[in-house]
Amino acid sequence: MPDEQELIFDLIIIIAAATGGGVLASLLRLPVILGYLVAGLVVGNYIPWWDINVDRIEGIAELGVALLLFTLGIQFSFSKMADVRRVAIVGGLVQIVLTIVLGLAIGKLLGLDIRAAGVLGAAMALSSTMVALKLLDARGELGALHGRVAVGILLVQDLAVVPMVILIPATAGEVGASLAGELALAAGKALLLLGAAYLLSVYIVPRLLFRVAATGSRELFLLAVLSLALGLAGGSFALGLSLAFGAFLAGLVVSESEFSYQTLAEVLPLREIFATIFFVAMGMLIEPQVLLDDPARVAAIAAALVLGKLVLTAGPVALLGYPVRTAVLSGLVLAQAGEFSFVLARVGVDEGLISADLNAAILMAAMVSMLVSPLLLQAGEPFLTWAERRSVFRRLMAKPALAALGDAPAQLRRHVVICGYGRVGRELVREITQRNFRCVVVEQNPYLISELHRQGIPHVYGDATNLAVLDACALEEARVLAITLPDPAAAELVISHAMRLNPRLDVIVRGRAQEDYRALLGAGAAEVVQPEFEAGLEFVRHTLHRYGIDRTQIQLVLARRRRDFYRKS
Repeated sequence: MPDEQELIFDLIIIIAAATGGGVLASLLRLPVILGYLVAGLVVGNYIPWWDINVDRIEGIAELGVALLLFTLGIQFSFSKMADVRRVAIVGGLVQIVLTIVLGLAIGKLLGLDIRAAGVLGAAMALSSTMVALKLLDARGELGALHGRVAVGILLVQDLAVVPMVILIPATAGEVGASLAGELALAAGKALLLLGAAYLLSVYIVPRLLFRVAATGSRELFLLAVLSLALGLAGGSFALGLSLAFGAFLAGLVVSESEFSYQTLAEVLPLREIFATIFFVAMGMLIEPQVLLDDPARVAAIAAALVLGKLVLTAGPVALLGYPVRTAVLSGLVLAQAGEFSFVLARVGVDEGLISADLNAAILMAAMVSMLVSPLLLQAGEPFLTWAERRSVFRRLMAKPALAALGDAPAQLRRHVVICGYGRVGRELVREITQRNFRCVVVEQNPYLISELHRQGIPHVYGDATNLAVLDACALEEARVLAITLPDPAAAELVISHAMRLNPRLDVIVRGRAQEDYRALLGAGAAEVVQPEFEAGLEFVRHTLHRYGIDRTQIQLVLARRRRDFYRKS
């Protein structure tokens, strides 16, 4: 069969297998990523008549990584990420170093020499950008505090790939001035690429995209966008840097133009297709036989990847002043091996630093970590909610409340306590303060606390799920508790604590899905707001008004729809 026909046949089987695996995972209420990985494992090892060219499929799958980082760059906002830059840089670097040290310790226990253990540690230090972003996106948590912290650390990890790729081959030979020269050269190349990206964003891309958009052809616009994304990604790769780094820079370039939203809309379908191929390709790389041949080695590496990575990510985040809940959720998001772990392991094999057997064990452990990580994250919120209700864990997870209330707590009366100073919380605070009502904001982001301090808004720093933090808000005298947190499990815990302090409190809470409605009402909320549903009603109101429907009739339609929707919930 000609190569072209083989490639088409391979892609047909991969896409069909991914569809089947994804549907099965959905029926089992598991993340679809698990279905893709298992589908790859099956088609790569248990179809005897199919002789697949894995290297060719891997090359196609790399487009998925590039497009994912490209779209992340488009959506990336320095202003939104500024509040987590310290934890991303410091926490990310500490996590990488500590994970490499853990890899050295695991390597010693497994009888590896120092160089092989170093390769193992480097491979363990990186998390999967693809897995983490897909999980956060599916859960609607990319904008949550733990989501932003995880994304920031992921970017630091991606940048760390460059020196790692240089250092691993260097350990096979002499280490000295030549290594320092290579690292300096890599830094120079990165600065060169950054300079090129800046020039493109200021002088070339906005004009180019305007000219292409003026043709009115969506095909030409998509081709121009892909040329930019893949061109910078290819340029980064040609300079010896990460393909993902170049694609991310290309996204940043487009994000500075007025065409960013249309670019995102055009690229997203392609990204999803290639991302699916990527996960199937990752599953195909695994050899299940290694589980029978060397189960102890695989188990040790997988445990270090999941449990060790969780602790070594959550620990630095918590020590940098973030609540334990945020730290643990960030650790759960990153508790797996990454795409570049496969790359570093392959470099180790090519340089003769690790054996083929160890490489197979690393790949199998990476697969296990990618399978386990989504399940742990899914169970993480309920577990944290359960733990925070137990006194022994509550003391462990407690953080001191840093109050700046303006009025002494004893003088606060009939005030509003607002948990969360995000977009929803800001609007509420703005209207309350303009009418000279009293409010107290509970926020766990240190940078938002600084903003509240500058504005003179009474606030308490801490995790709203902590009883001591709520107690600092004079909740017994409050009139309304507004919980704007996007996490329903956390919101339910806040309500539970609040009802203990003030059973008569009026509570309004934000729900994420329709199934959250009954649980939050049962916990004691007076009203549960479903943001997506309420946005839909605003579209209904606006459209009916444009067709001349009377305001009274519109209000009746909206009230009836709300009644029916929340009755079914």
